[in-house]
Amino acid sequence: MEQSNVTQTILNTINYIFETLLSSIDNRLYGILDDLTFVSSDILHDNYFSKIFGTSTSNGILLIANSLLLAILLYFAIKYFISHITYMESEKPFSFIFKLIIFGICMNFSYFLLEKFLDLFYDISLSIQNIGESIFQKNISFSTLINTINSTIYIGGASINIFSVNGLLKGTLTFTLLSLVFSYSFRYIMIKVFVLISPFAILSLCLDNTSWFFKAWIKNLFSLLLIQIIVSLILVILFSVNTSNNDLFSKFIYIGGIYALIKANSFVREFIGGISTNI
Repeated sequence: MEQSNVTQTILNTINYIFETLLSSIDNRLYGILDDLTFVSSDILHDNYFSKIFGTSTSNGILLIANSLLLAILLYFAIKYFISHITYMESEKPFSFIFKLIIFGICMNFSYFLLEKFLDLFYDISLSIQNIGESIFQKNISFSTLINTINSTIYIGGASINIFSVNGLLKGTLTFTLLSLVFSYSFRYIMIKVFVLISPFAILSLCLDNTSWFFKAWIKNLFSLLLIQIIVSLILVILFSVNTSNNDLFSKFIYIGGIYALIKANSFVREFIGGISTNI
């Protein structure tokens, strides 16, 4: 009898520790998942980020990019002069100057262009969420999803039993979502990095032998932003799951949905390429 009480005390202690840990993760971390995932032009409006990028052509990244613009002009002039001595083929000056002016203007207005580019993806993902909200009468977000999952696994606020099927499912979902936080945090940082190097990417179009840099840049940035549209679609599908029966089927569908959210980057890379954000 005494041994049975000791065993039950140990089990209750373990369950209490896990319940406290999982509740802490739910309450503190998942509220930021929506901000990390659905990126808009707001990331450009950070005061320090704007200073790094450059508020004019005379400071920040834009100053370096405009200096490179002059360096490219000097490089072409020397190359064109040498081509007359060596009789090598060279790009026509009119064609080069035209490209330099066009891409130079685009480079200096890259902040404005990026605002529209980022908002385009944000508006598409927001539209998908609004469609889901109008159908299911629920806010399509990670916070709402986690509350729905918790209410599905634990009816009536029951205590966590880590040694039960529901307890194992809850632990799996929580730590999988925690992995999602790390993955989308990395994606958020990489989007900022690609935004910062955008003036150099646009400038690389001035020369034929550096245009590959722009193609790689746009493909990677496009793939990172496309993820949030895929995530919006997955969230809408997850909210379509019938949770009234609270059966194992719906619980495993949620696990599959969370796994799909983690693999969203892999799906995008399979289609168009890009960098990996998996951790």
